[in-house]
Amino acid sequence: MTEAVLDIKQWGNNLGVRLPAAVARAAHLHVDQRVCVSVEEGRVVIRPVADAPLSLEQRLARFDPARHGGEVMASQAIGAERW
Repeated sequence: MTEAVLDIKQWGNNLGVRLPAAVARAAHLHVDQRVCVSVEEGRVVIRPVADAPLSLEQRLARFDPARHGGEVMASQAIGAERW
């Protein structure tokens, strides 16, 4: 079991705890992941929020040709292709 003893710190009007990398890795948590924080029987529980699968339209809306390089097509047949 991965475990750490941490100090709670003031963060604005809230309290905060930084998760060590080993704890986050063991819990399969990553940067910008949404989590649900609750109290159960006096314990603080952090659970990942399962994101709903994206529809094709949502995936296409996120596509950025400048970032992803767009589609590159060969101008000449490279193998046995016929155009």
